[in-house]
Amino acid sequence: MKAPLLSLSRLGEWAHLQAPEESTFTVDNPSDTVTLTKGERPTMKISTMMGYAGGFKQAARDVAEMEKAGLDLVWVAEAYGFDSPSLMGYLAALTERVEIGAAILPIYTRTPTLIAMTAAGLDALSDGRFHLGLGASGPQVIEGFHGVPYTDPLGRTREIVEICRNVWKREAPLVHQGKNFTLPLPADQGTGLGKPLKIIAHPQRAEIPVWIASLGEKNVQLTAEIADGWIPILFIPERANDVWGASLAAGKAKRDAQLGDLMITAGGLLAIGEVDDVVALRELQRPMVALYVGGMGARGKNFYNELAVRYGYEKEAAIIQDLYLAGKKREAEAAVPDEFLELTTLCGPMGYVKERVAAFRAAGVTHLQVHPLPQSGQSAASLIESLKTLL
Repeated sequence: MKAPLLSLSRLGEWAHLQAPEESTFTVDNPSDTVTLTKGERPTMKISTMMGYAGGFKQAARDVAEMEKAGLDLVWVAEAYGFDSPSLMGYLAALTERVEIGAAILPIYTRTPTLIAMTAAGLDALSDGRFHLGLGASGPQVIEGFHGVPYTDPLGRTREIVEICRNVWKREAPLVHQGKNFTLPLPADQGTGLGKPLKIIAHPQRAEIPVWIASLGEKNVQLTAEIADGWIPILFIPERANDVWGASLAAGKAKRDAQLGDLMITAGGLLAIGEVDDVVALRELQRPMVALYVGGMGARGKNFYNELAVRYGYEKEAAIIQDLYLAGKKREAEAAVPDEFLELTTLCGPMGYVKERVAAFRAAGVTHLQVHPLPQSGQSAASLIESLKTLL
């Protein structure tokens, strides 16, 4: 069942509310409610994805200001733009406390040991503040831009995580026998001169947090089994359990207890203010949703389109994809349901945003991922500061 769209009249009610001492909200089924008081609330951190279309150096300075306001973690994307390790090294030099994460390093574009070395180097530069986010990306980028076959993403992910952790532990020279990677390389595949080695440098930490970006059932199950954290996208907290609950449970059943609880980073656009001023800002999400659901991948090979279908938007997902692939991007954007935009953002008066935060918390989110949209008299840093009071 789809979660109900929250009306503008209800938003008007929230505009006159202060953040409550106690929040009661519905999770998954209308009969299931959760009540949390301030003393019982699990700790939630604030994260953001760094956007640098206007220039990386200015974006980095903005992160430094948000750090002072309480930002806990900043993610840096790579896609097929600048390499993210260079940018994260710059961030490490400019900041002191905020944690810095790769979201994501593709699992096909570097050897497993280079991924491990890169993570160890960034962790050293940042004095133990680095998070390694891994993901498979997609065949259009991996095969089109990098010229590497997009094969066995699940198997590669598992092996890369295992190799990275062995490199960081530095307990013995590295030896690995797997379907995708064999270290050292067998003699019949090379010169025969390869030998097991340890990383020369001593990593700052033997356990660097590893996050995996995943959406599909098997990939999410793998994430819950082996990763420290999970990076979903287009996350609707009210429907997360219906879509991913079984996969998460299956993965956690095999999870090593020493990993602790699975961290989750999810959220959306953040705007706090009067209803008329901020609700319209959800529209900024519309082109991105249309791009992902309609054009990010070929027909039948679009993970985001499949996610929209699993959320209950089967008809809308088909229309968006048909329009987008036909070159009708504006029409595809118009076909994105308003409800989808609302449930994947945090835009409204303070009390309303408080309720959205509670919904994400109830869905297991540990790092509330926000993209601040400051209004008149606000800054990204001040929005982070306001959000911090709601956690």
